[in-house]
Amino acid sequence: MLSRRGFLSGLGAASVSGTLGGRGVSASPEANDVYKDLGVRTFINAAGTYTALSASLMPPEVRQAMEDASRHYVSIPELQEAAGRRIASLLGAEAALVTSGCAAALTLATAAAVAGSSQEAILRIPDTTGLKNEVVIPKGHRFVYDHAIRNVGIRLVEAGSREELHASISGKTAMLFYLNNVANKSPITREELVEAGKKTGVPTLIDAAADLPPVSNLTTFLKMGFDLVAFSGGKGLRGPQCSGLLLGRKNLIQAAFLNDSPHSDTIGRLAKVGKEEIVGLTRAVELYLKRDHEADWKEWEERVAHIVSRLSDIDSVNAERFVPEIANEVPHAAITWDPKRIGLTRESFAKALREGEPRIEPRPSPPEEPRLEIGVWMMEPGEHRIVAERCVEILKRSRV
Repeated sequence: MLSRRGFLSGLGAASVSGTLGGRGVSASPEANDVYKDLGVRTFINAAGTYTALSASLMPPEVRQAMEDASRHYVSIPELQEAAGRRIASLLGAEAALVTSGCAAALTLATAAAVAGSSQEAILRIPDTTGLKNEVVIPKGHRFVYDHAIRNVGIRLVEAGSREELHASISGKTAMLFYLNNVANKSPITREELVEAGKKTGVPTLIDAAADLPPVSNLTTFLKMGFDLVAFSGGKGLRGPQCSGLLLGRKNLIQAAFLNDSPHSDTIGRLAKVGKEEIVGLTRAVELYLKRDHEADWKEWEERVAHIVSRLSDIDSVNAERFVPEIANEVPHAAITWDPKRIGLTRESFAKALREGEPRIEPRPSPPEEPRLEIGVWMMEPGEHRIVAERCVEILKRSRV
């Protein structure tokens, strides 16, 4: 399974400098110079909100909010409380906490469930001797980021059915965890996990890191009954890349903060979030709720339609629109071809896009398949046309 935030092979292979043709991802020539001076190429993001590809671009209003925040000193606990109160009021949550990313939100949520607000327990974890130290997770929900949960010193207990879920809950169970990204393949539904949590009084956490849009997800999981919900701040929300959002029950959010920076001797001290990120994510949430999401969708559809139209006329090539079921749930373009007629693999196609001018990073997909996927929602206006022409050029010159 492709990692929603995972490292894409070969991303750092090119080290020479370059700039984008047409309208690029940087706001000004001066901004491009920062990377040019380091010998790092910028690129058109035809992939999506992948961490290794620097996720999303912040709107000017978010950048300005962070700039304003950087000009003054402030108490971080006071700022976290105020920002959390503002975000919670916007989303109808009991409480909210800005974290240093979704992985940090998972660690802090687990620490809240295991140690709570007990200073003795907070200082001791990941030593969980004598504490509730098991987290029940449906089978198929194990993923590379459950390390963030295991950081707290817990043991993951896998359950393959609703019956196993209930049988797995014991006096040692600190939390029930659900990975929303695999909800459509899960042996246990979200509702069944919430039901089990409510019946036993065990807190429930859902990871929805990359699951915006739809905007409704910001409130859906809380309404569903999850005690804690974790999002990435730097993906669909377009906040600072090193920010995350933890929503949920007030007592658990308060406990999560006690396990977090700036409290020194805590599991979360290494996950410091600064005043700029706190203010930036708060502004990003405000903007995201005000966006015309229907207009965004229409724009993405038009971009995909243009790419599909340009590629569909090439012999032995098929291009079509698709929408991933959960994460990155927006219109994409998929390009497939007859490898006997066009001498390309997925990797060689991606390499040609990556090494050309301007540099283009496509969406990760299985390297062995003659299929290349293009995400359009992180592109700047007009860049879909550049991507389409480059794809046409590469496919035509690769005919056997």
